[in-house]
Amino acid sequence: MAWRNGCEELTQSKPLFLTIYTVVIIGIVVSSFYVFSAIYSSNTPSAHSSAWLSSSISTEDPHHIDQTLNISHSEKAHNVSTTPSPGKQNVWPSSVWDIPPSNKRMPPLKDFRLTKELVQQRVKDNVVIVTFGNYAFMDFILTWVKKLTDLEVSNFLVGAMDTKLVEALYWKGVPVFDMGSHMSTVDVGWGSPTFHKMGREKIILLDSILPFGFEVLMCDTDMVWLKNPLPYLARYPGADILTSSDQVIPTVVDDSLEVWQEVSGAYNIGLFHWRPTESATNLVKQWKEMLLADDKIWDQSGFNDILHNQLGPSVDDDSGFVFAFDGKLKLGILPASVFCSGHTYFVQAMYQQLRLEPYAVHATFQYGGTEGKRHRLREAMFFLDPPEYYNPPGGLLSFKPSIPKSLLLSGEHNVDSHFTLINHQMKQIRTALAIASLLNRTLVMPPLWCRLDRLWFPHPGVLEGSLTRQPFLCPLDHVFEVNVMLKKLPEEEFGPEIGIREYSMLDNPSLPSEVKNSWLDVQLCKEGTQDCDGSYNTTVGGVLKFPKHSNEEMEREDKFRNRVKRYVGIWCCMPDIPIGHIYYDMYWDEKPGWKPIPPQSPKDDHPPL
Repeated sequence: MAWRNGCEELTQSKPLFLTIYTVVIIGIVVSSFYVFSAIYSSNTPSAHSSAWLSSSISTEDPHHIDQTLNISHSEKAHNVSTTPSPGKQNVWPSSVWDIPPSNKRMPPLKDFRLTKELVQQRVKDNVVIVTFGNYAFMDFILTWVKKLTDLEVSNFLVGAMDTKLVEALYWKGVPVFDMGSHMSTVDVGWGSPTFHKMGREKIILLDSILPFGFEVLMCDTDMVWLKNPLPYLARYPGADILTSSDQVIPTVVDDSLEVWQEVSGAYNIGLFHWRPTESATNLVKQWKEMLLADDKIWDQSGFNDILHNQLGPSVDDDSGFVFAFDGKLKLGILPASVFCSGHTYFVQAMYQQLRLEPYAVHATFQYGGTEGKRHRLREAMFFLDPPEYYNPPGGLLSFKPSIPKSLLLSGEHNVDSHFTLINHQMKQIRTALAIASLLNRTLVMPPLWCRLDRLWFPHPGVLEGSLTRQPFLCPLDHVFEVNVMLKKLPEEEFGPEIGIREYSMLDNPSLPSEVKNSWLDVQLCKEGTQDCDGSYNTTVGGVLKFPKHSNEEMEREDKFRNRVKRYVGIWCCMPDIPIGHIYYDMYWDEKPGWKPIPPQSPKDDHPPL
C-alpha cells in the first residue's frame, strides 16, 4: 500500500524539517489541535474517466486525440436553425460535441475560413456568440463551450488563432473557424506584444463579422456563462452596443442596465454585444484603424476613448441607453452585479448580496497570470478538468485550519489586523505544505480569509461604495503566487514539487466517488506517545498519527524553505506613500518584532528571500 510504504520510509529516515516543525507545529499545538484529513486515492482510473473531454491534448496528430466525451445525447445542444448555402458542405457535425468519424479525413483548412455562409450555419435569431484564442487556451475554450451547451445554447463559434487549435477543436466536435492569425500556440502574458496582437485580432474579427448583418456577442475565453444571456440581450433591441464594465460600485440594485452617469469603471471588452447598425459598424472600423496605426494603444483603452469622444445625453428616460461615439450610437452598460467581473463575483459576491442570478463571470481583477485565472474558476467549480486532476498520484491531503474568532471579527479592519489574520493561516498552510511534501501528496488548500482587499493601486482597505464585506473569503491569488506554486521549479534547488488543489475541490461534483469515499484522518501527535510512529492503524477508525517532529535530511528542509518562500506575494497598496505595497513573509515568525510595513527604500523593495 503506497500510503503505508511512505510512512514506513518516513519513520526510518534521518532528521528532516527540524526547524520547520519546531517553529511551526509548536505554535499550532499551543493554539489548538486540528486534524489533517488525507485521502487515499487509487491510481485506478475512475469509471467515467474515459468519458471526459480531454483538455490536455499532447499529440500533434488530431486523429489520435481521445474522441470520447462525457456529454450525453440529452445534454447536446440543439441543431442550428439555419442550413448552409446550396452546394456548401458544413465542415462541422450537426450538433455540438458530435465527434467526426475516426475514418473521416478532416476537411481542408480553407473550408474553415470565415465567410458569411460559414457563420450563417451557427446563427440563431440572427445572433452568433463568438470567442477566440490559441491552443494554449484549449482548456478555457472547452470550459466556455461546455458551459454554453449545458445551457442549451448552440449558436456560437470559436475562432482559432493557430491551426493546431483548428484541428483539436474539429476532432472534439466544436464549431471552429480559422482566423488566419498564425499565432503562437503558447501562452502569452498580459501586456506583451503578442497579447496586444491578440487584441487587435479581436477587432479585426469583429470588423469582419458585423458586415454579414448578424448580431455578435463577443467574449474572451477567460469567462464562463452561468445563465443564457440571449433573452437578456433581447430585452434591449434598441441598443447598438451593450458592454460589460469594470464597475465595482453598484449603480442599480436589480438586473437593469447600469446608470451610465454613475459608471466610473472602464468599459470592458471581454464581453460585449454588437448589432450591425451603421453607427456600430463605423465605430469598429475607426477602432481598427486606430489600433493598426499605433501598436502601443491597448485595445480596451482605444474602445473607451472612442466611445467617450461624445458621451451623452441619455437616449430617453427609461431604456438606460446613452448616446456615444458619433452622437447617434446607442450604448448600454451591462450590470456588473450579474455580468460579473472578477471583483464583483469573487470578492464582493455582489449578486448574492443583491439576491440576483449571475449570467456570466469574467476572470478579471486577479493575479498570477493565466494560472491565477484557472485557479479562480476552479475555486468556483466552473473549470472543466479531467478525472485525473481530482485523483493525483500519491493522493490528496487536506486540513481544517484553526482560526480564532477574534482574528476574524475583533478590532478594526486595518493592515495590522489583516496581516495578523493572514499570518496565522499562513503558518498552518506552511506546516501542511511540509507534510504534503514528506508524504508526496497533493495539498488541498484551505479557504483563505482576508480583512483587506488586494488591488494594484492605493486604496483604503476596501473600495468605498462597493459591497465588499469584512472579513471575506478571498481568492488564493490575493496572498499566494499561484503561478509560482504551480510552476516546475528545479528540484535540485527547490526540492520535490508540491502539488496543490483549490479549496472547493472536495465539494466538486466532478470528484470521483472512489476519491470522495476514501478518507483517512491524519493526526499530529507527540512523539513517543502510543501509536505515534507514522504507521497506519486500520483498527483505530482509519487514523494515522503523525509525529510533530518528522525525520528527513536537513538538505531537503533547506530546499523546502527555498521553495515556499516564493509562494507568497504582496498586499497592495497603502495610499499616500511612495512605496505602498507590503510583502508577505512565509517565515515571518522567525523574525522577532516583524511588522507589516512597506519597503522603506527602493533597495529594500524585494521579496524576503
